Amino acid sequence: MAPLDTARPVPARPAALPRVYLVWLIGTRASLLGDAVLYFALGWAASAHGGGMGALVLTAITLPRTLLLLPGGAVGDRFGARRVMIAGDTVMLAATLLLALVGLRLGTSPWLLVVVAVVIGTVDAFYLPATGSMPRRLVGKEQLPRALAMQQAGSQIASLLGAPVGALLVAASGLTGAAVADAVTFAIVLVVLVCVRPAFDVERSPRGEGLLTGAADGVRIAVGDPVLRPALLLTAAAAGLLLPVVSLLNPLLAREHGWGAGAAGLVAGGQGLGMIAVALVVSRRGTMRRIGRGAALGLCVSAPGIAAVALADTAALAVAGGIVAGAGSGLFACHIGPLVLTGVPDTHLSRMQALLVLVQSLALVVGNNALGALADARGAALAAAVCAVGVCAAGTVGLVLEPVRRLRQE
Repeated sequence: MAPLDTARPVPARPAALPRVYLVWLIGTRASLLGDAVLYFALGWAASAHGGGMGALVLTAITLPRTLLLLPGGAVGDRFGARRVMIAGDTVMLAATLLLALVGLRLGTSPWLLVVVAVVIGTVDAFYLPATGSMPRRLVGKEQLPRALAMQQAGSQIASLLGAPVGALLVAASGLTGAAVADAVTFAIVLVVLVCVRPAFDVERSPRGEGLLTGAADGVRIAVGDPVLRPALLLTAAAAGLLLPVVSLLNPLLAREHGWGAGAAGLVAGGQGLGMIAVALVVSRRGTMRRIGRGAALGLCVSAPGIAAVALADTAALAVAGGIVAGAGSGLFACHIGPLVLTGVPDTHLSRMQALLVLVQSLALVVGNNALGALADARGAALAAAVCAVGVCAAGTVGLVLEPVRRLRQE
């Protein structure tokens, strides 16, 4: 009798991501780094005119972005995401070069900063939904989770590098140097977009459909869909309870413990490293098969990390908590993105991305203000503990909701 073959089959390695996607990813992440540098430089320049002007500049970015997001998503679905991105990069290339020239000759007047901020916020309203839908247009659905995970890792790396690189440029050449650097990145991504063509045909929305009607139709589909609706609610919970921990509560906790800005920066860096590590693993191995459960599990994983940050009596424990919270946040982001992009009709890709950004922005505004008030009244530790409980509760609800729990990624 012939011996039985007991050798285990070697699992097939995941197919490499398309080169066209990798080229697009490198170009857009370079542009994202340039944006982070410019945002730091704008904030620094505005702070020289007082806190009120600094708040006005930030509001000038946020307000038009929020008001125009849904129409911006409808524009992307109507005319094509690539065209919208090319138009946005062209406008921003001209705006940053003009900022550098005017700033060099006339200085950084407060109203120049406000005008530039309005331009940034307006372009973002159209650009963010378009760029969020591009991975679906460049890779197949089976590779989408890995592609989005790599995009998430690149975004986090750009965010981590943005502030220190911006500080170096501002110290060396002021706002003009930061504007020129950002203009260079816009030129790079503009060349990339002109050369890159979407590999997958995606149906556009009807030309006869009005932009406001199209925006409302995107909201209608999201609210009525049994998967997209809880996905948006989980996204709101993550934005309102998870994001403020490092950006808002971490500095307050560091001040309460007398740790200083360095420790607060290490906690924020720990969160970024946790997110990058998980994103790189997912980009290599893919998401969990039950993709909805993976998103909910990410929120549950982040809860003990937030609790550690809240209860830490040493900076080292807070940094460890930040790493765990970042890992959970990365797990959530790497699963919620493909869950939404694969569950929405092709005609509504940009609109759904716009709705995702809008939900995150509104939840973050509410969360920051509510948690800030609670921290002032009862301390930052209690506010962070509330975040831990809330994030854990949201993740648990996601684990038991049947439409999310049973959703599979083929």
